[in-house]
Amino acid sequence: MQQVFKNIKGDRLIWAIAALLAIFSFLPVYSAASNLVNIGGNSNTFSYFIKHFMHLFLGFSIMYGVHKVPYRYFRGLSMVMIPIVLVLLVVTILQGTTIEGANASRWIHIPFVNMSFQTSTLASVVLMVYVARYMSKVKDEDVPFKDSILPLWVPVFLVLILILPSNFSTTALMFLMVVVLVFLGGYPVRYLAVILGTGLLSLVLFVLIAKAFPDAMPNRIDTWMSRIESFSDDGDTEADYQIEKAKIAIASGELTGVGPGKSTQKNFLPQSSSDFIFAIIIEEYGLIGGLFLMVLYMWLLFRIVIVAQKSDTIFGKLLVLGVGIPIVFQAMINMAVAVELFPVTGQTLPLISSGGTSIWMTCLAIGIILSVSAKREEIKGKESEEEVEQNPLEILSEAI
Repeated sequence: MQQVFKNIKGDRLIWAIAALLAIFSFLPVYSAASNLVNIGGNSNTFSYFIKHFMHLFLGFSIMYGVHKVPYRYFRGLSMVMIPIVLVLLVVTILQGTTIEGANASRWIHIPFVNMSFQTSTLASVVLMVYVARYMSKVKDEDVPFKDSILPLWVPVFLVLILILPSNFSTTALMFLMVVVLVFLGGYPVRYLAVILGTGLLSLVLFVLIAKAFPDAMPNRIDTWMSRIESFSDDGDTEADYQIEKAKIAIASGELTGVGPGKSTQKNFLPQSSSDFIFAIIIEEYGLIGGLFLMVLYMWLLFRIVIVAQKSDTIFGKLLVLGVGIPIVFQAMINMAVAVELFPVTGQTLPLISSGGTSIWMTCLAIGIILSVSAKREEIKGKESEEEVEQNPLEILSEAI
């Protein structure tokens, strides 16, 4: 174990924050497992605890392995992974998975291991790395808009179009994060206005086509519209069931909460261990527990910005921001949904909610951030060694 800790590189505070989030997640997930037992018919709640532990163990193994890879390699890997991601997204759509008559083609079944994988989460990380690579490549160049369409926006829109039919919230989040990243990378604002208009026009066109051919994507447009309408409507409808139960859970928690494992609303919230786990956390640990969680995510954001600022290359800076900001932004959306500041989206709470894909891809993103940070530490260490070699007498005299 000491050898493992000795080999850990990168920002130690990011490691600590990720570990705290993971450790904190065990009690809420185990508490919410009683609801999963009722839904799944499994009488053993401890099995869900073990499953969550294995997801986190594999996630931190991914984080450890990725952070040992020099981050410059991710530049080339993103070029290779974009076609692979596009193929995986097409295969996912062709599977045609439906749940209660609704299109839910978000997961791809992995043969031989009896597991499912949500391809859109992998696509999100790969796409952000790809965009960071392109923006660092043209950072100091005056690239005409038409020259950026094929290498930058065609892959972006292909990925988004393939995710949109089954997951609007993830598509919108990815598009927003791409826009933020290219803006930070110095992409001209006038070009961004064209892209935003194109994105909005594409969404309108998609909705019209889906309305014209409802059998192609059963119930997805109706689901989006009902969520938006229920959010904007003051009256209580059947669609408000989850959010109402979440608000009851939050109100029950008060300042210190009802205690670990003593939540009652977990038995009524269908997604108590994933989408609405923040409400369960506040019910059991109170406002103090909720604020503690928010502080951890804000601390993570602060460290991400620090790592980006200290990176030695433009690609490193954009890479850290590209894969790091979506983690915190997704956490804020999840919390906002629980307190009805945002329509229901289905976004999980990173490193807290149950679910293997979300945990693994979050750990992959953090591993990339740590790889950039580790490179900075390596450069700093070499600079210190050179100073010692060049001025040993001067350093010794100053010490005396």
